[in-house]
This record gives sequence, C-alpha cells and structure tokens, in this order.
Amino acid sequence: MLDDSGGRIARELRDWIATAPPGARLPSTRELAARHQAGPVTVQKALRTLTAQGLVEARPGVGTFVREVRAARPADYGWQTTAMGGTTAPAPGLPTVLRTAPNDVVALHAGFPDRELLPERLVRSALARAARTDAALSRPPAAGLPELQAWFAGELRAATPADVAPPTPRDVVVLPGSQSGLSSVFRSLVGRGQPVLMESPTYWGAIQAATRAGVRIVPVPSGSDGPDPDELSRAFASSGARLFYAQPSYANPTGAQWSADRARRVLEVVRAHGAFLLEDDWAHDFGITTTPTPVAASDDSGHVVYLRSLTKSVSPALRVAAVVARGAARDRLLADRAAESMYVSGLLQAAALDVVTQPAWERHLRGLRPQLRARRDLLVGALAEHTPQVDVEQVPAGGLHLWARLPDDTDLDRVVAGCEAAGVVVAPGTEWFPAEPTAPFLRLSFAGPDPGRFPDGARILGEVLARVRR
Repeated sequence: MLDDSGGRIARELRDWIATAPPGARLPSTRELAARHQAGPVTVQKALRTLTAQGLVEARPGVGTFVREVRAARPADYGWQTTAMGGTTAPAPGLPTVLRTAPNDVVALHAGFPDRELLPERLVRSALARAARTDAALSRPPAAGLPELQAWFAGELRAATPADVAPPTPRDVVVLPGSQSGLSSVFRSLVGRGQPVLMESPTYWGAIQAATRAGVRIVPVPSGSDGPDPDELSRAFASSGARLFYAQPSYANPTGAQWSADRARRVLEVVRAHGAFLLEDDWAHDFGITTTPTPVAASDDSGHVVYLRSLTKSVSPALRVAAVVARGAARDRLLADRAAESMYVSGLLQAAALDVVTQPAWERHLRGLRPQLRARRDLLVGALAEHTPQVDVEQVPAGGLHLWARLPDDTDLDRVVAGCEAAGVVVAPGTEWFPAEPTAPFLRLSFAGPDPGRFPDGARILGEVLARVRR
C-alpha cells in the first residue's frame, strides 16, 4: 500500500497522463520529489504503481514515459505452414500425464510419483553438497561423470551371471533424462524412414520420440506376459526392422513383467535377426513384490541397448539417466548426444550420484515397497467395490500404474470428460497405443497425491460410467 504522499503523487500523475500524448516523458524522480516534497522512495513506489497499471513504462537509463497504446490486430502466422512443410509428428497438445492438476481434484493420471514417495532429504542435502564442489562451475565429460558411469555399470554388473561379460563404465553414456535417450537411439540406430518394432500398448513418450525422429512404428501386440516371441519374429521378418523397443519390467502402461523364459526367448529372436533390443528399465526402483532382472544382464554381444532413469525414483528435478550400449552403437549414441546437448549438467550428475551412493538410499528403496503396495491395493480394492464393470486384468508386481479396461461399448472420451467435470482426472488409454486401440482403457496411477481419496475417485468413475452407458 502507498502512504498518503505516494497516493497523492500517483493520483496527480494519473491526471497528467490522461492529457499527455503517448510517449511523453515524465519528470525525473528528483524533480517529482522536489515538486511534491516527498522522498525518492515514495516517488518510486508511485511510479511502480503506475507501471503495474499499464499507464507508464520505464526505459532503463532513459526515463519513464507515458505508455503508447498499440492497436491490436490478429497475428498471421500462416506463412509458417509453407516454411515448415508437412509433418508426421503427433498432433500438438500436452499428454495427459504431464498435466498439472489443481490440488482439489483426485489425480489418477499422474506420470510421476508423489512427493512423499521421493527421498526428499537426501536430494536436498545432495544438491547443497554438489553446489559447494567444482561440479557447480566445471564442464563434465560428454559421456558423463566417470563415477556416475561406474555406478550405472555396477548396477547392471550386479545382475550379470558369471558366464557373461559385465558392462564397463565406458559403455555408459549419461543422459539428461531417458526421453532424450529414446530420441538418440531412434535417430542413431534406426534412422529416418526405417521401421522400429514396439510393444502395443507401450510408453507414450517412446511413441512420440519415434514419430518425431521420423521412424516408422510397427506395433507388436503385448499382453500380461509380454510379447509372443513367435509373433515378434514374424514382425522382424516382414518389416525388416532392426530394433525392438520394449519394457520387460513393469511395462508402462500394462504393468507386465516378462518371465525369465520369455526374456530368454525374446533375446534369442533379436539375435537371430541381427537386431537390437532397446530395453527401457524405467521402473527398476519400483518393485513391489518382485525384483527386476534386466535382460541386458544376460547379453554381452551388444544386442541389448539398456536405458535406465533416476528421474522418477530420485526426483523429477534431477533429470539424469543413462544408456548402456556396447561397440559402435555406443559411439554413435555418444556422438548424437554430444551434437544434441553436448553434456549433462555436472551439478545434477553430482547430486544424483550423491543420492544413490548414500546408505540411506537403500533404506529408502526398502521403505518404498510397502508404500507402493498399500497404494496399489487401495486403488485395486476401491475399483473392485465401486466400478465392478472395470477389468484390471493384472495387478502389477511393480511400477506405478494400473491398466484398466472398460466395457467395449464405452465412449471413452465422454468418460474422461465426465470424470474431470466431477473432479477426477484420468488418462485415456489411447495415448499408449502406437496404432488403433484394441479396446477402451484407462491408465490409473496409484503413485499420485492424496491416496486417501482413491475411493472417492473410483466411486466417481463408477457413477460416470453408469451415466455414459445408459
């Protein structure tokens, strides 16, 4: 609030501005202070008030001027259509999982874990320590901090059988999040116009990354046990593809986890076709009743390109991930990343390394399992009680989501809109299909905020379904 002098100055200046021509210069602060017998601070407050009201504009080093009112006219960006040419990229718009929902709704669409599931104290302490090191000012190597490369390699080495050669730190390229890794793999190992095999349904971000890289997606049906190896082999043979993107552990969105036999057979198919398996181990830290074993741990011939992220398990603010690749594939990926982003922030790398090498990190992961299990079971139970017409085919052994199938005659768009109008945000399953959806699905997160409201969300979903299907 302005004091009486400031208010008086502002009022008198407003009267003067009303008759002054646009662009007229106001008296200096010193002149106004002398004229109104006020201090310079009071005058500055009055000028800031007029600036906030859009009456004047300050030009540093020049003065303050009556603001010129510019006539509004519709912008014409039509020329860009010809300049940019056609596109096969997805239609513009923010994916549902990236929407920020108000805190008064039941958010069942979340793509990231709730804050209470994160190691907040570890992250804050790690960032503070990293800021006091050379990482705050120096440029890290293009492939990543050597210590962080060694940590990622060590994580995979721990699961590697004795008769398989483990990865080395050199095989690791640190990334600014796994999404950039997907883009690099599709550009470097597939190439524009070439086919890539993908599970269907699969991660929406992989679909977008592949589409924007200009590769041609060939969907391979995948169920609760993963893809059929025979079907996968036929897809390789008919398409000529040389890369298969998959999520063997807690697949997003289905929650599927491959058995050891399924992983072995898929790897045999990939090798037989001289191809790559891009293994996205996004949920490695989110096991609930099982512990994932990466397919990459069984391969030392360079067929598996392994992608692991810390963004979801450590903090969304620390976008740090890594790709593990061997041979010339690693060199191509590093060259692409160097051209795209040069390097990953050393500060973020140092903080992420600090978190995952603290003894408290393992304690955090052990405590995370029962929290995820309680949330999962709460949502599964609420759906069973309030929406018996919804089929959750598989209760996942890990991950963050449920894949819920609605009755085949359901109008999915009306369900999503009806839920949002009633205060529940859900993610339509169409965003996870690289081709036509096989049925109406919702992907429901049990890792979002306020799990105590999961029953309310399930009840509202049931009521909306009943109205839509009348």
